[in-house]
Amino acid sequence: MAPYGSDDTTSDDRAGNDTSTGRRKAARYVVPVAVVGVAAATIGLVPALADSGDPDLPKISAQQLIDKIAASDVQQLSGTVRFSTDLGLPDLGGLEGSLLSGANRGGDGSSADPASKFTELLSGSHTLRVAADGPERQKVSLIESAAEYSLIHDGKDVWGYDSRSNEVYHGTADQHGKQQREKTPATKTPATPKDLADEALKSVDDTTSVTVDGTVQVAGRDAYKLLIKPKQSGTTVGAVSIAVDAKTGMPLKFTLTPASGGAAVVDAGFTQVSFARPAASTFRFTPPKGAKVTEGNDAAEAPGERAPKPEGDLAEGRGGFDVLGQGWNSIATFDSGAAGGLPSGKGGGDLGGFLGSLGDKVTGGFGKGTVFSTRLVNALITDDGKVYVGTVTKNALVKAADAAR
Repeated sequence: MAPYGSDDTTSDDRAGNDTSTGRRKAARYVVPVAVVGVAAATIGLVPALADSGDPDLPKISAQQLIDKIAASDVQQLSGTVRFSTDLGLPDLGGLEGSLLSGANRGGDGSSADPASKFTELLSGSHTLRVAADGPERQKVSLIESAAEYSLIHDGKDVWGYDSRSNEVYHGTADQHGKQQREKTPATKTPATPKDLADEALKSVDDTTSVTVDGTVQVAGRDAYKLLIKPKQSGTTVGAVSIAVDAKTGMPLKFTLTPASGGAAVVDAGFTQVSFARPAASTFRFTPPKGAKVTEGNDAAEAPGERAPKPEGDLAEGRGGFDVLGQGWNSIATFDSGAAGGLPSGKGGGDLGGFLGSLGDKVTGGFGKGTVFSTRLVNALITDDGKVYVGTVTKNALVKAADAAR
């Protein structure tokens, strides 16, 4: 992570006058992972001291705690992470998970391809086992009912294994890294508290307050709580809380709560963690007998498997969408090219009718449209094909569409 400025950094200093502002804005708005994109919302640094609590730790300012996260350099660890996501999506009987994974996998892809598996983290509760031994060896296992999916990086090799289907994905570290860079952020699902915290701390400005909100114990370890809250009204985000290990500076727990209250939208935390070096055998993998093995280059060529490359530079806010507003109230907008509104099926099928039933009809100066809502992300699709998406209220989307008319 890049170093952060002091508590008295000015907004002009943070924003700069180059493409960094565009990068900060664009990082927040790629559906359907605004659940993670909102975690990347900007942070205005507010000095604060840790309240007394249990455990009893030395006082620390918000800036010092952020610096501690930035300086954290944990190389070896193993542990168990509980990862829960509650966007408040309609119950489709499990179909939503299949649609998310299938959209990334494509008809002829491998179920062991990591791009198709980790989208499952976007809904429900999951248990992950993680291990790392430096930059050359990592392992993440998604524990399912009577099944397990593992992604293993061991030197130059990257293996994915789905025990349910007995399928194996194999690629090289360079190849896998290239594929990850080519995929849209929607397929890059952070899987650990540190991943989520890194996203949350990528950019800074004055739209958010950051304080130290006491102390807590996570997985038996003493930790400080970093509390991130929007200063702006109109956002669906309530707060982001990050439990930071007092000794190592590594985030141990990440919780994102909505402005509407209730259960967390994202709650990811270690239930057990050790910073001892894992056994070398942890990272060794040999395809089981009879397993179907798909090489990474083959998977990349399979129909529907290669993710479309963005047109232009998304990092600078170009590439097909614009960003309206700033901070937590930023809204991504683009033209879907689907004039006439939601798509309709042929032969008696009515996809538009089905999708429309999941949304709310709205009108405004822009015309007519449909708003699709979750507990965090709202999206407006107008009848002339324009799309507005953000972690903002329905009214904010309508106002943005009116202003852009």
